Amino acid sequence: MFPLIGSGRFITAPVVTEDGEPVQDPVVLKELGLLPEENGNADNFELSTGSVVYADAFNSAISGASGGSEMVKEPSGHGPQDKKVIQWKLTLHQIGLDVVRTDRTLEFYEKQENLSKLWDVLAVYAWFDADVGYCQGMSDLCSPMIILLQDEADAFWCFEHLMRRLRGNFRCTESSVGVETQLSNLASITEVIDPKLHQHLETLGGGNYLFAFRMLMVLFRREFSFGDSLYLWEMMWALEYDPYLFSVYEDSKSASEKHKGSKGKPKSMRQFGKYERDNRKNGVNSQAHLPISVFLVASVLENRSSKLLTEARGLDDVVKILNDITGNLDARKACRGAMKLHKKYLKKA
Repeated sequence: MFPLIGSGRFITAPVVTEDGEPVQDPVVLKELGLLPEENGNADNFELSTGSVVYADAFNSAISGASGGSEMVKEPSGHGPQDKKVIQWKLTLHQIGLDVVRTDRTLEFYEKQENLSKLWDVLAVYAWFDADVGYCQGMSDLCSPMIILLQDEADAFWCFEHLMRRLRGNFRCTESSVGVETQLSNLASITEVIDPKLHQHLETLGGGNYLFAFRMLMVLFRREFSFGDSLYLWEMMWALEYDPYLFSVYEDSKSASEKHKGSKGKPKSMRQFGKYERDNRKNGVNSQAHLPISVFLVASVLENRSSKLLTEARGLDDVVKILNDITGNLDARKACRGAMKLHKKYLKKA
């Protein structure tokens, strides 16, 4: 549907306008490989013979299977899908811009072929999950899949399954983003376990806890090194492990059939992760309980509580103090702190 996917190239410029018309910009042509190097600037592009030839090639290339700009005007029965194609092509350049900013300190991404793999997977996912599409932050979550697996198909399906767990964070409405629910829960937790800090943050205008947005959205990828962040993910998911979770990773029909078959055979508590066992022992509904990532953020805030109380005189100070932790967090210690706060919260709440 778009010639660059799987080609080893990626694009960082818009390829269509909001109404689906092809963008005939020399920058776009060059990224698509349709403009030779000697015609790679705007002056040369204006040469009459070159511009006509390459514009025609560009129109043909970006039309692909979707029919290009004609699809917008044609009143056939394909209206909804046509809009979906246009919206998808509008997001491709945003994915490209984020790809070149993701894990840019890693040697792996010095090769364009590896950047293009990340772009391919995110571009296909944006089409695959039309409800969520693509949002900033997904590239941080997808990058480890590309680096560890390298094969695009394997990386895509691992990322797709990870997104089943996290896609709620990226689901947007006109008034909110999914992760705001977790921020609200973080505020409630902090109010219970450290009311003095919560009151101080509210006084500073940070009662919505938006300063913790990034930590929850990309699961601490920016706060920890690459290796430590993956180590943290492993621990989090082991602590949260629920043997019934297979239903999240199966098709809805087969999942319901398997779930029916498993009724009457309660799993041993030993099979659950420690965090999940604590929830079940305290009668917390498994569908409603909070992810451990929220308690990890609460643990970070508690560790910086005295500094926040004495030095933060505005939200800028709060952000600066929290940014200073980047690269200075210990994954194992953070998980232990989150578990302690979780137990403390269950006793008090």
